[in-house]
Amino acid sequence: MKILSTLIDQVTEWRNIQEHIDLNVELYDLALLDEDRDVMNSVAEEMSSIREKLDELEFKLTLSGQYDRRDAILALHAGAGGVDSQDWVSILMRMYIRWGERRGFKNEVLDISNGEEAGIKSAVVQVTGEYAYGYMKAEKGVHRLVRLSPFDNDHARHTSFALVEVMPRVEDGVDIQLNSDDLRMDVFRAGGHGGQNVQKNSTAVRLTHIPSGIVVSCQNERSQHQNREIALRILTARLIEQEQKKKDAKMAALKGVHVSAEWGNQIRSYVLHPYQMVKDHRTDKETSNTSAVLDGDIDEFMTAYLTSTI
Repeated sequence: MKILSTLIDQVTEWRNIQEHIDLNVELYDLALLDEDRDVMNSVAEEMSSIREKLDELEFKLTLSGQYDRRDAILALHAGAGGVDSQDWVSILMRMYIRWGERRGFKNEVLDISNGEEAGIKSAVVQVTGEYAYGYMKAEKGVHRLVRLSPFDNDHARHTSFALVEVMPRVEDGVDIQLNSDDLRMDVFRAGGHGGQNVQKNSTAVRLTHIPSGIVVSCQNERSQHQNREIALRILTARLIEQEQKKKDAKMAALKGVHVSAEWGNQIRSYVLHPYQMVKDHRTDKETSNTSAVLDGDIDEFMTAYLTSTI
């Protein structure tokens, strides 16, 4: 029923566009006969609006993957670069949260591991909204930052790296069936900055999926049960993503396309010194408005990549 409802909505949108076009064509033909310039100008404005809506619907056709309409689970990891890379992860997380807010999406931090000096070692964020995964899958890969380091006494230029993983939110009992015998759960005390224990009880949870070797931990919540539920949500998403990677690899092998490793060449560079530039290396899309990008204005980069993969 959910699939049927979605398809009905899509068909209705296209039929409404068709009706608007037919109506405006009739109005324009009548205006031509009457030489009514006001109506002709009004129709021209309406057709321009229809064109924009048509472009939007046409772009949505690129988001036709099995999980594209789903919520997204975003995992961020600091790479080479020490404290600077951990700070870079915190900047990226803010960028994606701001992007979600711009679209009216809900952002929920599922798990976070703070750096000892500054920034974030790793974080998992759930972005809830229609097509969240469809859009955010364009962000998978390594993101590179070049800037004058605020953590260097000499203010030298540093290059930092962060890995962005994007997974679809999994529907319990629908997308994947987990055998409890395949899971091992370990509990431990949640740790704070500098290794300090922030919980006296063992509330943090580590889940291991024995067949795949995937390990997920969560210590964000005060309840062991809540941490287990969140860890299970992330684990199932990783399993789905693993299956998708296998399918993509098979398809790439058939096409003869090289599949790069996760920590391969960066997909996008953010240069703040000696000049201002954000450039996506997959599409050559670039902008000098770095502050807008880091404030969540990344739709053009997503759109450019998603349309290039059609």
